Amino acid sequence: MIPYGKQNITEEDIQAVAKALKGDFLTQGPTILEFEQAFANYIGCNYAVAVSNGTAALHLSALALGVGNGDKVITTPITFAASANCVRYCGGEVVFSDIDPDTYLLDVEKVEQLLKVSPKGTYKGIVPVDFAGRAVNLEAFRKLADEYGLWIIEDACHAPGGYFTDSKGQKQNCGNGKYADLAIFSFHPVKHIATGEGGMITTNDEKLYKKLLELRTHGITRDTAIFKNSVEFAVGQSVKEGDSYPGWYMEMQTLGYNYRFTDFQAALGISQLSRANQGIERRKAIASKYNTAFTGKEYINGQSGNIDGHAYHLYVIEVEDRVGLYNYLREHKIFAQIHYIPCHLMPYYRDLGWKENDMPLAEQYYKHCISLPMYPTLTDEEQSFVIDAIATYFKK
Repeated sequence: MIPYGKQNITEEDIQAVAKALKGDFLTQGPTILEFEQAFANYIGCNYAVAVSNGTAALHLSALALGVGNGDKVITTPITFAASANCVRYCGGEVVFSDIDPDTYLLDVEKVEQLLKVSPKGTYKGIVPVDFAGRAVNLEAFRKLADEYGLWIIEDACHAPGGYFTDSKGQKQNCGNGKYADLAIFSFHPVKHIATGEGGMITTNDEKLYKKLLELRTHGITRDTAIFKNSVEFAVGQSVKEGDSYPGWYMEMQTLGYNYRFTDFQAALGISQLSRANQGIERRKAIASKYNTAFTGKEYINGQSGNIDGHAYHLYVIEVEDRVGLYNYLREHKIFAQIHYIPCHLMPYYRDLGWKENDMPLAEQYYKHCISLPMYPTLTDEEQSFVIDAIATYFKK
């Protein structure tokens, strides 16, 4: 069986988790902070906040940026539903904008057209997605965001280790906070770094960082510098001048959530992170082989290609008889997948007024896309089997 994606758990990973399980902490222990700092260093940002999953990361990001009732936020229809749903969780309104058919990413020019026909202040933010691992040009989106007073959440779930090259020729890592206010990552098993479930929020903004820490844990703080109740209240009796808050005291100052990470997940994350660059290089080699095999083939309408800075969470090809190929591959134990059903055509969003032909390029892409097996432990022989199966199907 050859799946489209697969985790790689080594003996080192198992030993790291076993050590954490034998330690003093299972939930909010010191290994979490160690993982956060290691991930921030890997990405190249100032702060990182580990949370229970990528969806939680999106939700907390939207909350931290103040999304509220009726706030309009722009995102792509070609993404997992959570990229849009995080806005709805906060009572905001999701506005989809179409993709660039060559990159499969949110088209900055179409977003600009959307902004130009609306009064300034109509929209609050943008959630661009590094779909399949291809980095969005956030420099272009930042320029647009600054012009219209918008924030940016970069959904980089597919792209740890990915980057784009800016106008000065500098590589900008996905999630490094240079152009986005916040970025989010997922540690789902098929992602580059697997912790079972889990997610991370990265930023260079200290104020947002502190807000995220509070929101992650029920809105509770132990920071005595910002306590609102008096020492006397906290102690429960009269106090002398200079007395401090007791060690047990904490305050819930806002409505937060239990989106905490665990110490043993963090231990697995640290171990997985140590092989991240190795995994990226293997993904690039797999992508290069696919690209070579399918370039010039009459049955290929489009493909992910061999792109500088692409992190290759997915390798997508576009074909005419997508359902036929999908079924043929499954018959041969190749479990390709489809990414994604256009978000705006999910029944939930149809009920909010979205309909077919609203996003013609995204809808056209969906009719032809199929994601091929892509993971570091995919062998050369297995990949050749996949390529040969596709060629054989279209010869028939």
